Amino acid sequence: MSMRYFIWAGLALVFLPLAGLGLWLATLPAGPVAFAAPPVPQAEMDVMLAALKPPKRSRPLVAVVGINDATETTDYLMPTGILRRADVGEIVTLSTEAGPVTLYPALSVEADATIDAFDARHPEGPDYVIVPAMSRDDDPTVIAWLRKQAKDGAVIIAICAGAKVIAAAGLLDDRRATTHWYYLDDLLKRHPSIRYVGDRRMVVDRGVATTTGITASMPMMLTLIEAIAGRDKAEAVAKDLDLDRWDSRHDSAAFKLTRPFATTILGNSLAVWSRDRFGIALEPKLDEVSLALVADAWSRTYRSRVELLAAYPTAVTTRNGVRLLPDRVTAIWSGERLPREWASKRPAEALEEALQNIAARYGQATADIVAMQLEYPRSGAGS
Repeated sequence: MSMRYFIWAGLALVFLPLAGLGLWLATLPAGPVAFAAPPVPQAEMDVMLAALKPPKRSRPLVAVVGINDATETTDYLMPTGILRRADVGEIVTLSTEAGPVTLYPALSVEADATIDAFDARHPEGPDYVIVPAMSRDDDPTVIAWLRKQAKDGAVIIAICAGAKVIAAAGLLDDRRATTHWYYLDDLLKRHPSIRYVGDRRMVVDRGVATTTGITASMPMMLTLIEAIAGRDKAEAVAKDLDLDRWDSRHDSAAFKLTRPFATTILGNSLAVWSRDRFGIALEPKLDEVSLALVADAWSRTYRSRVELLAAYPTAVTTRNGVRLLPDRVTAIWSGERLPREWASKRPAEALEEALQNIAARYGQATADIVAMQLEYPRSGAGS
């Protein structure tokens, strides 16, 4: 009798949480209600462009800041690569302390300078500060530095969940803003004075800009380039990225926690017997924007991860001067390598191909959860 009791008790410990999970999944919507994102009035874009004009220098100084232990991959690398290929200013990557900057969910880099070294060289401060998502929203070094730069007149641009970082610094109080769909409710709960703006990929209010999810850094940077150097320069860079347009239109209803999203992540997470590890050879002059998008996408499947491989431990410089570090130093790689086709493609094209390849390997549902995490519209590149 007692043995039977323990058996049933053990089964209850297993199945009752699953039953609770099932009830929670049942409360989620079956899918997002998607509407066509309406065009953004040109007058609204003109106001945004005027608000993003360089505040200090005709050729601005841009600082991209990150913490060493975990800063989001594309939030850090895409603004750097896009602005450097535009050649519209001096773009400096920063870390809170000396040593490598570990990016998540993939890659690591050597920053150009620490915050302290940057401040010593530029006591007047940058024109723009770009703030990626970070593993900690309240890093004291970052918070204090952001407050100082905002006070000194820099335009603060938060990419994706970087909005949580600048909100912790008090820079979103009583301002209009947006952020990645997954973190929106938490952001508004913690900072109720924020005035959320839906159906916009980017919002600018009194010297502070915010964006929706990860891929929104592409239109945000193109808008910044247009504000600094004009429409022709922005169009040239957009062509290099394979984007047709970069206004702030966005369909917020298309991005939310749904039953298919949750069940796919749950199923992929439980498939512990089927995990892939992909290698990418670290070579000079790689396009850091395409690399970031491809590595980020494949690392968000809950089935695979990406590692950079090199024969030597030293940093390798990308097309636009980012110093990437290998994850694994080896002359022999026993695992599978990602196909090299992405390296010759423009960034938006490389991302589309990565999503197609993910769908072919793991199914369309997995490609959809990756696009949802990236907050990337699938109706077309640049949508």
